[in-house]
Amino acid sequence: MTTDPIADYLTRIRNAIHANHSIVEIPASKTKTKLTEVLQEKGYIRGYKVVSRPNSVQPIIKIALKYDVFTKQSAIVKLQRVSKPGLRKYATVAAMPSVINGLGIAILSTSKGIMTDKEARKTHVGGEVLCYVY
Repeated sequence: MTTDPIADYLTRIRNAIHANHSIVEIPASKTKTKLTEVLQEKGYIRGYKVVSRPNSVQPIIKIALKYDVFTKQSAIVKLQRVSKPGLRKYATVAAMPSVINGLGIAILSTSKGIMTDKEARKTHVGGEVLCYVY
């Protein structure tokens, strides 16, 4: 059991990228599945699949990481956890963070679900800033 499952999720992806793995397996939850869905929609990963294991109750998420064909560089340069269990970070619509002047994304947990900073501005809703991706 981890005290911060989102930080564990981001660390597993970060470690798989540094080791040049093509697939990473992460214990699944609704939040992690939605985070993975946002990463796929924005083109940071190639795909994902939620798989139930035969000997376990908790399913896993298999994430296919995305690399450049020629340079072998990952599509994800940096994953940074913002809001932590010890210090939560919230953002209103007026104070919504912009990651690298709009080149990256901030993923937020809002009352309308998990979404990017751009989607939160469109729907005019604030929330907890989970992480930055670029």
